[in-house]
Amino acid sequence: MENGRKALVTGGAGFLGSHLVRALLADGWQVAAMDSLLTGNTDNIDEFAGNPSFEFIKHDVTEPYDGPWNLIANLACPASPPRYQADPVHTWETSVLGALNAARLARKNGATLFHASTSEVYGDPEIHPQTESYWGHVNCNGVRSCYDEGKRAAETLLADFRRQYGLDVRMVRFFNTYGPAMDPEDGRVVTNMIIAALRGRDIPVYGDGTQTRSFQYASDAIEAVMRLIRKPREEIDAFCAAKKLSVPVFNIGNPGEFTINELADLVLREIPGTGSKTVNMPLPGDDPKRRRPDISLAGELLGWKPVVPLSEGLPRTIEYFKAKCL
Repeated sequence: MENGRKALVTGGAGFLGSHLVRALLADGWQVAAMDSLLTGNTDNIDEFAGNPSFEFIKHDVTEPYDGPWNLIANLACPASPPRYQADPVHTWETSVLGALNAARLARKNGATLFHASTSEVYGDPEIHPQTESYWGHVNCNGVRSCYDEGKRAAETLLADFRRQYGLDVRMVRFFNTYGPAMDPEDGRVVTNMIIAALRGRDIPVYGDGTQTRSFQYASDAIEAVMRLIRKPREEIDAFCAAKKLSVPVFNIGNPGEFTINELADLVLREIPGTGSKTVNMPLPGDDPKRRRPDISLAGELLGWKPVVPLSEGLPRTIEYFKAKCL
């Protein structure tokens, strides 16, 4: 890592991708953001346009690419159920072929590969909270499988690149992450509720609202990623050996657990006077009932823990959407 400061962020015009671009630029990297703009938006990276250390590359990661980067951060993939279910074949291709193309280039360059995986690899979990050693409970041919199994296959592929070729692979499983730069129409629960309340519409609650999620603010997620990127490989390898981890993959999330009904109540409290109320809708297929990360491994290796509670992050996100949508 010390021999070069050229980074590629795939999905760099997306939600978390654009936050990572900002953090890497602030850390002194030369950064290229690659995005097909299928779900990414150049609005998220317009602020970097005049920065000589930044470039944008429009490209679909399902096709091979080349460049001089010694850090490849692979964040390219639709992450909201409506978006990834709209073209499930391409979602799978983005997850798996995107990881393959990133890994091949990282191997060629002798680069570090950071990969953004997801809590969806646990499916509808049968253990709680979820630890990295849990293999998951996933439907392999359901409506969410293009994303869930695509991300699981990507992890398998990158783990084998590490074992077979010695590639410096570092992976995290993001749990429900929210904040500025989210697409207001992405269909994820936080955006759905905020946008509905801001526009005076009923807030959709799928199922009975007792299912739980753990919500992580974007700055907390990016801080963990940056700490993982900066960590010398020998320290990561020694940690994995001591913990008997076959690959360095870490849960990154906020362990605070909320029901969907509690989230709706918080949104209504933060956006009063709109006349919005909650309305129950049919539960989507394969929707997880409980979701909360065990983050002890990330805490021990990185000295990291989330610092922004939902009570602070939600108002900040609402202000962002007010400025963007009203």
